[in-house]
Amino acid sequence: MDLQNEKCVMVIDEHLPLGIIANTAAIMGITLGKKMPEVVGADVTDKTGNAHLGIIEFPVPILKGNAGKIKELREKLYEPDFSDLTVVDFSDLAQSCKTYDEFIKKMKEVSEIDLNYFGIAICGAKKKVNKLTGSMPLLR
Repeated sequence: MDLQNEKCVMVIDEHLPLGIIANTAAIMGITLGKKMPEVVGADVTDKTGNAHLGIIEFPVPILKGNAGKIKELREKLYEPDFSDLTVVDFSDLAQSCKTYDEFIKKMKEVSEIDLNYFGIAICGAKKKVNKLTGSMPLLR
């Protein structure tokens, strides 16, 4: 992976409670780590010899969004022009499920148009990611 020409961002609904924002970022980050294991660096050792697991090798800015903007982004990401980007979304349906089996079952029964997204992570060519999110402010 050419890190100079790649970018990864998360867009999270700023109107969500802080705990849900944190949970959304964590869930999407775990999924990205599984989908893109090559971006997780090697484990490191500190001066005292204690081991620390590797972290992602580049920054992942978290951008401020709202439900409408995230929905709009998700719809654009289904277009062929963006099919090469890695996309992770997290919805109200996913957050409400107690088990993964429940999530699988419920997703089969809902149309994409009925999902309300809490956040979306987008990784890939810097130009494409910037085209979609370049004007969005950081979530602070």
